[in-house]
Amino acid sequence: MNWTQVDIYTSTEGIDLLCSNLMDLGIRGFSIQDANDFNEFLENKDGKWDYIEEDLLGLSNCESCVTIYLPQDGQGAETLLQVKELLQQMKQNDIENKYGRLEYNLSGIKEEDWANNWKQYFKPFSIGKRLFIKPSWENCDIPDNRVTLEIDPESSFGTGQHHTTQLCLTLLEPEIQPSTRVLDMGCGSGILFIGSLLLGAKSAFAVDIEENAVRIANENAKKNSLPSSKYTVKCGNVLSDSSLVSEIGNGYDLITANIVSDVLKAMAPLFNTCLKDNGILIVSGIISERKDEVIETIIANDFVVLEEKEQSGWAAVKLQKIPNSGCECRI
Repeated sequence: MNWTQVDIYTSTEGIDLLCSNLMDLGIRGFSIQDANDFNEFLENKDGKWDYIEEDLLGLSNCESCVTIYLPQDGQGAETLLQVKELLQQMKQNDIENKYGRLEYNLSGIKEEDWANNWKQYFKPFSIGKRLFIKPSWENCDIPDNRVTLEIDPESSFGTGQHHTTQLCLTLLEPEIQPSTRVLDMGCGSGILFIGSLLLGAKSAFAVDIEENAVRIANENAKKNSLPSSKYTVKCGNVLSDSSLVSEIGNGYDLITANIVSDVLKAMAPLFNTCLKDNGILIVSGIISERKDEVIETIIANDFVVLEEKEQSGWAAVKLQKIPNSGCECRI
């Protein structure tokens, strides 16, 4: 396995938050370089030092940096896209400019080369009982009784290779009916709402915080020959934009949300507002260690767990909204 070094530049104040956010993306190991740590060492060191190499002294003026290593394959490509989105969101939230420049550098390879190289690992594959995921640049025979979902993620998360996306697609497939209205929260490449429509859903509303994701999702919907009347894709932050929430509306049969744990927890009341009674919520993007706390937060907003799935350290959960009246939930 080949690996790519990714150096992420931040500030001393930003290191803990950055590392916490990276852990939510499934990244377990870090190398941290921080000038403050070295300066504390110089001030508090025991013993006598006749000589300290100039390279070490240079650490006292270094820019704080968190280094991670990503595999040069499809999973690594998806994770890099998530890292890029994470840094953009951190920049937007850093009103006081406490967290440094929040930019990254790939060592030993140009980003455009790395982004193209991983395509060799993205091959067509089947998921669930009915879907066949195919990158737009591949020509291949379609298996019998499979619906083709053609995807080109460009610079947005969602090839279908990541465990969280596969878990979502597997859980949503049996929920799709001709009358199903889908809400995709954090749509990325659009793979979840597009998959839902190709499986026969009536309509979909998708939203993402990144303008680029909205553009890519629209393009992927067109690649799959979906009528524009069946879907809407909007850009915005549902946690802070009340007008967007009003536009989304309510009464949805199915909500999908493949986002990091903290955002899922913050969205829990919104899931309840947008979903109809007995409606289905599928959440993923959850590292297994945080599954219980995410579930606890969501069920506190009138949901019951129907099914849980885990794969390679990632979890997805299917829940149902408890009716406000006397109807009983499906079990």
